Amino acid sequence: MAMYDLWYWPGIPGRGEFVRLALEAGGIAYRDRGCDEGAEALMEDMRSARVQPPFAPPYLVAGNETIAQTANILLFLADRHPRLAPADRRYWVHQLQLTIMDATLEAHETHHPVGAGLYYEDQKPEAARRAKEFREERIPKFLLYFERALAHNGAWLTGETWSYADLSLFQLVEGLRFAFPRRMAMVERDCPKLLALRDAVAALPELASYLASDRRQPFSEGLFRHYPELDG
Repeated sequence: MAMYDLWYWPGIPGRGEFVRLALEAGGIAYRDRGCDEGAEALMEDMRSARVQPPFAPPYLVAGNETIAQTANILLFLADRHPRLAPADRRYWVHQLQLTIMDATLEAHETHHPVGAGLYYEDQKPEAARRAKEFREERIPKFLLYFERALAHNGAWLTGETWSYADLSLFQLVEGLRFAFPRRMAMVERDCPKLLALRDAVAALPELASYLASDRRQPFSEGLFRHYPELDG
């Protein structure tokens, strides 16, 4: 099978990291074009003529196909690489991934509640209000949902082995820990199964070399940002 091209903004994990984790853990050959060639190359590629143009990164180029939207990319990969999600539970994994992306979007909107094109400093009062509701209501609601899903399924979200949803849930927990360390320290007390899953993903031999490498983009800007005043 031909190598995939993944396009995402260089220097930040962002939505592209959910795809990278699946590609890495699945042993799937790919080129991380945005990181390798830079933002200008990404923008030039986005402007190129395509029957299936992406709205925004991340997007995956597979031969003549261009697949965009994180959850859609992962579903596409699972159809081609069954290791990423069992066939009889593929829509369950997709459902989980969509919920993870909902949580990720809400985390981003704590520091950009008015407009993504505005600086954080231009919307700090609104950000403080949005972050308070996210900390107090939404983080527990999302994480306790995943805790309940694990209680019904076992150590992994599909039972016996990991799927791409488990990898993405690991990334969500890591991002929330970075952005809201104080709040997460409290909420995590009620989520032992979720924390066990996080640790199990971190220990996967399939991810060991990637997680230890400089190809793993550190949190800084992007979806998950740490502003101490938003952590309560």
